[in-house]
Amino acid sequence: MALPEAALYWPAQRALLVADLHFEKASWYARFGQFLPPHDSEATLDVIEALVERTGAQAVLSLGDSFHDAHGAARLDPSARKRLFSLTERLDWTWITGNHDVGVADMPGGRRVAEAQVEGIWLRHEAEADDPRPEISGHFHPKLRLSLRGRHVSRRCFVGSATKLILPALGALTGGLDAGHGEIRRAVGAGAAALVPVADRLLRFPLS
Repeated sequence: MALPEAALYWPAQRALLVADLHFEKASWYARFGQFLPPHDSEATLDVIEALVERTGAQAVLSLGDSFHDAHGAARLDPSARKRLFSLTERLDWTWITGNHDVGVADMPGGRRVAEAQVEGIWLRHEAEADDPRPEISGHFHPKLRLSLRGRHVSRRCFVGSATKLILPALGALTGGLDAGHGEIRRAVGAGAAALVPVADRLLRFPLS
């Protein structure tokens, strides 16, 4: 079930799949003199907590780049750290390593793996274009950009093909790459489509 909040819920596994949380992105930029609202981690946690409550998820699989850099976990303020520990203690939480958080020394609870396989579906951070097996990943932060009646619209989206699904970034301060970008289309292969969940349906936009 693709959710409008940029997450995927798997009822049979009672699992919530999220990608590219980029916790502590604002504090990373602050180190270099670029000051952004310092509440990105709390805002991202708000979304995750609400989704867990609404879906009844018992497991969370975070598909990489959960922290913006190797020291992101250490920079969490006490409130955010407490909330995250609470989630990882009461849920079956798996951190899949991404390129941004590969050097994080101490993840706040849960278990950490390079990739995982659930019911024949491979879960990893970045899609492997040459792997024909069913796969769910993140990394690209896909967004669909359209021009409607003279207005430019940009929405986070999933990108899928017959065997691959790329999740949008859930993090509060994450940007996005156009869903039709060559790198995304190369990663998912032929038949790619942008998928936009709204309240009661899933909109499909072919990327041919």
